[in-house]
Amino acid sequence: MEKNSKIYIAGHNGMVGSAIRRKLEQEGFYNLLLRSSKELDLRNQEAVAGFFAAEKPDYVFLAAAKVGGIVANNTYRADFLYENLMIQSNVIHQAYLNKVTKLMFLGSSCIYPKLAPQPLKEEYLLTGLLEPTNEPYAIAKIAGIKMCEAYRDQYGCNFISVMPTNLYGPNDNYDLNTSHVLPAMLRKFHEAKQKGEAAVSLWGTGAPRREFLHADDMAAACYFLMQTYNEREFVNIGVGEDISIKELAEMIRTITGFTGRIEWDSSKPDGTPRKLMDVSRLKAAGWQASIELRAGIAGVYRERFLS
Repeated sequence: MEKNSKIYIAGHNGMVGSAIRRKLEQEGFYNLLLRSSKELDLRNQEAVAGFFAAEKPDYVFLAAAKVGGIVANNTYRADFLYENLMIQSNVIHQAYLNKVTKLMFLGSSCIYPKLAPQPLKEEYLLTGLLEPTNEPYAIAKIAGIKMCEAYRDQYGCNFISVMPTNLYGPNDNYDLNTSHVLPAMLRKFHEAKQKGEAAVSLWGTGAPRREFLHADDMAAACYFLMQTYNEREFVNIGVGEDISIKELAEMIRTITGFTGRIEWDSSKPDGTPRKLMDVSRLKAAGWQASIELRAGIAGVYRERFLS
């Protein structure tokens, strides 16, 4: 990528897209194409075709998606499947038609089989059944990876895919009905502290283990791979270390300064028992994460709740 390359970041207002935007601007790229979902509805084929024909981007980061936690994924199953299929199909196809130099599709670690061996290697994709609660979203994301592979195979497009682990960072979603576990915990503990509550109730048993990557680390990895990686196989982006939800809760309790109890509501689902990415392909390519979890969460907490 040249500093004046026309780079379209689909989803630049989201946590992933905004992190990629920050990274590109830090590196001196100034010709960024940015459209909000109000300005350009990526579900609309005609609108996307018109945008690509008019703007002719050189590079595309496809970070736009409808996302959410367990409840949202399980409740709005049709929305998650339809909207994500439309967004990625429209952007990938128009990138091909308009001869984009390179496209990066961002998937999600939830695409792996629910009971796949841990840590998750790229080759475990499609080797078992998915987690039922977010199957529609996972199916859509798998289709996006396969589209990139198919357009590469049939048309010779340099379309690559990356699979980030659970992310946290600036511009995260803190809506308790639709957010992921880490931002939901931050908000719950912060509000409980403010209100002087005696306890915070959390879903499940606290036993599942998860890996968390700061969005700025994810963006740094995407920038690195967009410049250096041109292979068909997708690449996991993660830390390579995990933590139990119970340990995470204790960490966030300390960071927020909440002094009450933690109560686990075991009537609520845990989701996948463990999710840890094997990042050996990424490390072999020459990149690894640098933001330590406690420091990263503390920074996000200060920025979102204390500033």
